[in-house]
Amino acid sequence: MEGVRPGGGRPAGAPGSGSGSGSASFPSLFPPGLHGIYGECRRLYPDQPNPLQVTAILKYWLGGPDPLDYVSMYRNLGNPALNVPEHWHYVSFGLSDLYGDNRVHEFTGTDGPSGFGFELTFRLKRETGESAPPTWPAELMQGLARYVFQSENTFCSGDHVSWHSPLDNSESRIQHMLLTEDPQMQPVQTPFGVVTFLQIVGVCTEELHAAQQWNGQGILELLRTIPVAGGPWLITDMRRGETIFEIDPHLQERVDKGIETDGSNLSGVSAKCAWDDLSRPPEDDEDSRSICIGTQPRRLSGKDTEQIRETLRRGLEINNKPVLPPINAQRQNGLNLDRAPSRKDSLESESSAAIIPHELIRTRQLESVHLKFNQESGALIPLCLRGRLLHGRHFTYKSITGDTAITFVSTGVEGAFATEEHPYAAHGPWLQILLTEEFVERMLEDLEDLNSPEEFKLPKEYSWPEKKLKVSILPDAVFDNPLH
Repeated sequence: MEGVRPGGGRPAGAPGSGSGSGSASFPSLFPPGLHGIYGECRRLYPDQPNPLQVTAILKYWLGGPDPLDYVSMYRNLGNPALNVPEHWHYVSFGLSDLYGDNRVHEFTGTDGPSGFGFELTFRLKRETGESAPPTWPAELMQGLARYVFQSENTFCSGDHVSWHSPLDNSESRIQHMLLTEDPQMQPVQTPFGVVTFLQIVGVCTEELHAAQQWNGQGILELLRTIPVAGGPWLITDMRRGETIFEIDPHLQERVDKGIETDGSNLSGVSAKCAWDDLSRPPEDDEDSRSICIGTQPRRLSGKDTEQIRETLRRGLEINNKPVLPPINAQRQNGLNLDRAPSRKDSLESESSAAIIPHELIRTRQLESVHLKFNQESGALIPLCLRGRLLHGRHFTYKSITGDTAITFVSTGVEGAFATEEHPYAAHGPWLQILLTEEFVERMLEDLEDLNSPEEFKLPKEYSWPEKKLKVSILPDAVFDNPLH
């Protein structure tokens, strides 16, 4: 439940709550983390000391459902010289550490990130005659914050969010999001660490797909060139009725060329997926590492879970030899603004030999596997093969309904436990599949109809008997009902 505070919308004691807000007496009266972020807002909007604010009535640390304590809403006049229209500017408070007393975030020092290290912003085009900002963006930001708190997966510039619904619950074509650095807000050093500001940018389905197939930064740059699609400050217009490719058809050529040259930097997705080990009878599950619909999945270890999170967080596209993070990868506590890839050359370069017998002895080579995806996840297989593996990279599907994970790796990826000699290998419920370039090319031919989902009839099965590999595209209900 949220409430809207008009006028003096900051919490009691927040800066600006009365005259002399810049006086030295105020910092002791309100949370220092909140003060740091508000100071950056005050720098941009000195004439708006009391913005309208949406606040969580029952705070998250008291059991409330909304992780963001506040979302402030400012009126931005834009910049006519740059063709930037007037808009509403939303800023969140709560993904970073506002309090420093461990009530929400663990305090880890002042040098690293504060909390998750960022706050969200959003710029919404102001409609003619609109006197107050719509409040639906605040709930959108709360939804993204809930995902971050529940998954512990942070966002970075260039990331995309598949939302599959108009952001404002209207009939708009703006149904997904990209994330980028806010063009006006600068990183803030607070007593509890550094806070950066990531701006939500609403996009159409076609633009989301282009970002997946190529990369988010490339599509953001294209959006900046089209005033009605965002312009230089990437302002979302929910009434935009055309994609950038309809506005300027030549942009599709730039995307196609980018895919061919760069591949995709999408390293993984959360998905509806599962896999079966066909190497042994189903009843022999004493030492099985397979994950079957209808069985209780084994839990991933903390180290395995962290490696998969690292795989999903990082594209690893810069290295000449892309590397899977080691099994015992630790959470990156340092600020990682440019998503720089791991510089480790192999698993062994971690130099902790003690983990190898303990962790890798459980890895099991499989002779035959059956992969299962829902239609949305299956439609990304060509992207995985063409945009990732043919460029010497890897791609991970992480189940949203359990601990199952499937990672496709190319022969150019080091640090994987699947090898050319044993291309199918399982580490608990985590399956890795190594595919040669020749086999990838063949799979792309056989899976060509996945590029036309509108003509798809489920279930659909693909099989390569000599490779002992089978892929099934199944209805969502199979994954939604584990007893099916």
